[in-house]
Amino acid sequence: MIRRLLFSLTALACLAAPPRTLRVDYGHTGDAASERFGVDRVVLEPLPWPGDLTKAVDDSNLGKYCFEVADKATGKILYSRGFASIYGEWETTDEAKALSRSFSESLRFPQPDAPVRIQVKKRDAKNVFRTLWTFDLDPKDPLIERAPAPEAGTLIALQKAGDPADKVDFLILGDGYTAAERGKFEQQARKVMELLFQQTPFKEHRNDFNVWALCPPAKESGISRPSTGVHKRSPLGATYDAFGSERYVLTFDNRTWRDIAAQAPYEFVEILTNSETYGGGGIHNLYSTASAGNSTIGYLFVHEFGHHFAGLADEYYTSDVAVTNSPERPEPWEPNVTAHPKQPKWGALLSPGVPLPTPWKKDEFEAHSHAYQKERRAIRAANKPESEMDALFAREKVFETKLLGTDAHSGKVGAFEGANYEAKGYFRSQEDCLMFTRDEVGFCAACRAAIERVIRQYAK
Repeated sequence: MIRRLLFSLTALACLAAPPRTLRVDYGHTGDAASERFGVDRVVLEPLPWPGDLTKAVDDSNLGKYCFEVADKATGKILYSRGFASIYGEWETTDEAKALSRSFSESLRFPQPDAPVRIQVKKRDAKNVFRTLWTFDLDPKDPLIERAPAPEAGTLIALQKAGDPADKVDFLILGDGYTAAERGKFEQQARKVMELLFQQTPFKEHRNDFNVWALCPPAKESGISRPSTGVHKRSPLGATYDAFGSERYVLTFDNRTWRDIAAQAPYEFVEILTNSETYGGGGIHNLYSTASAGNSTIGYLFVHEFGHHFAGLADEYYTSDVAVTNSPERPEPWEPNVTAHPKQPKWGALLSPGVPLPTPWKKDEFEAHSHAYQKERRAIRAANKPESEMDALFAREKVFETKLLGTDAHSGKVGAFEGANYEAKGYFRSQEDCLMFTRDEVGFCAACRAAIERVIRQYAK
């Protein structure tokens, strides 16, 4: 009887074991007018699925795209997630009007037991998801890649709060660090982790996060910065000058960084680059990047993670950017900007008595900001020392903190015009925010609410 009971308990434990992680790497090709997809390879990752299987279906309504994994026999949705992509940004650039390009992307989900049908969908002009690509996958296909991943170095547990299935699993990857600089990476990774958890609402939810770190050794220190003639083959392929924007840091080597990241439990990734020049980037449910040695790393790391983690839009609009918005100003899917100031998506958070749209010192801000941007461009054009850019940032921070912190509706929740790279037609929830300036005001109310929702989606 005891032996039978032990056998039953063992069987239950086996049934309760989480599935492995399956990944589809695919090509996303097109231009400003059309796009198409094609499977590259299917990879069985080495670790179990890190997420909560009871929250496998995404109800966040975030992302320019989404994908669904359905049981082929019954049609039941087994897993879904919204996401954004490099292609999704690139298709809005001027380059996409002139040529076609292909980008590597990935879909990750718990390994199913039986054949599945996968659909990739994209929002239409009315924000409704429409199917673009459908394909079938048999998890028992012998051609699924099962070989060991490339060496990534020892996994560092920066903070382990519990079982991966019960926590948000956040992975910090290092790029451009030599083997001799591994200690430097770990020190910087711990620093940015602490900076993240100083910000509300991450601070209040620190125990909902596991934080991991990996740093594959680089042959030479640093990453590429093509606009200054610096070209390096760093392990993850991170580079400045993405889309021609000198401060935009991305990696286009999706296959490589995915193979490295697969050696840690992860749902969210930030790539920390061994560089001092100001730069970073963030794409929802893909990854974010930040230059570890920059003086503004406390702002930069958290700001870019906000894009990646909660799909937050940039709220600034006076800086040079490569992407363009539709002149019709459709309602953005991002949770912290709106085209409807009278009925903003953060309506439940509005301060009593605040007018909609909400007046603010917009003209004064823009006059100063345009002069500041001109000086910023001149510093970069002359390739001056980063200390000059740091000094400019510091002066701008003093001005913005005073202007935006002493206005009639400072600290109130309303609908302030100027957001999502546009001076007109898009609105943000508060006059100042970590997604708007480098001031020390933290996230606005709309951003905080969006971050809270994502944390609840992944943590118990």
